[in-house]
Amino acid sequence: MHLFRSFLLALFTLIAVPALAAESQPFAIGDQTIAPGTRADFRLTVPALGDEPGTFIPVTVLHGHAAGPVLAAVSGVHGFEFPPIIAADRLADRIDPADLTGTLILVRIANIPSYEGKSPHLNPVDGKNLNRSFPGSPTGTSTERIADILSREVVARADFLLDLHCGDGAEFLEPFVGVYGGPLATDFELARKVGEGFGFPNLVRYSMNTQQQVDTGRSLNRQGVASGIPTVLVEFGQNGRRDEKFIAGIVTGVENAMGILGIWDKPQHNVPPVLRLFEGTTAARASHSGLFYPVDPERRYLFKGDLIGTIRDYAGKEVERIYSPIDGYALYGIQGPPVREGWGVVTIGIPTDRF
Repeated sequence: MHLFRSFLLALFTLIAVPALAAESQPFAIGDQTIAPGTRADFRLTVPALGDEPGTFIPVTVLHGHAAGPVLAAVSGVHGFEFPPIIAADRLADRIDPADLTGTLILVRIANIPSYEGKSPHLNPVDGKNLNRSFPGSPTGTSTERIADILSREVVARADFLLDLHCGDGAEFLEPFVGVYGGPLATDFELARKVGEGFGFPNLVRYSMNTQQQVDTGRSLNRQGVASGIPTVLVEFGQNGRRDEKFIAGIVTGVENAMGILGIWDKPQHNVPPVLRLFEGTTAARASHSGLFYPVDPERRYLFKGDLIGTIRDYAGKEVERIYSPIDGYALYGIQGPPVREGWGVVTIGIPTDRF
């Protein structure tokens, strides 16, 4: 099935769309059947189980008048990451489904318990990180049931996945796109082209070389890899802010992605070229909990052995100094003071000249 999807996606991107445009069929998702050339706003139901309440996932589907690829753009996996959520809300009203050759699935907020609970990263119902819980389970805890619905109803119906994120209230972040490559990923070159369409200065290739990489603490983007579809991680925004430039940058990138995939024939936005390439990342992690004090919160270029910051325990005693493990570029991290044993205080891109 996924090989067939990849063939169709390549066909739509290599051959003039008007020549291929065929009448679209109704699009089925959840309990919805969406007619060609129409929009549907609905909720995917996540059932209650045991003592845990149910929840829902608000979705908008823009189903084109003609057959074409299905693009899924998912925001709100972490409910405190506001720019992607606002961008999804804006995109829904900017796009006329009658103009589309294909389908856009917009997941407006994937993790309503996290969003309504104002909880960065974790679902307050069960204390789990949705972005480490895929593919989920229909009989699991709240987070696992959300992951299950997203896996079955969204990712499994898509030909391309955009996983939209930003830095939450405690994180600095440099804008970047993560593109999945390696032997277990699908169509890296197409994913790279879509990633470059966001115009962000930093591009990371995550090479999926082993099944363990895909499966361990599986994120939404790795669920895309496991499902055999090209996948791009999008990160723009920091510190829980909702600056217009963050929102507009995500909107521009999604609209460009639709053009690159042949779903939309509107002129693409002009965006600057990528400035820095990275072959994966590594994290400098804390071995203690307490108060983290970065040496220079604005520094991005790091050399192996540079002091990143110190940790003081809850009695005010310095208990740890954290140093950069490599030469690289700080893509995101925490600015303190909260830190917990095992947290990555900074994630560092590993520079490369080319892929």
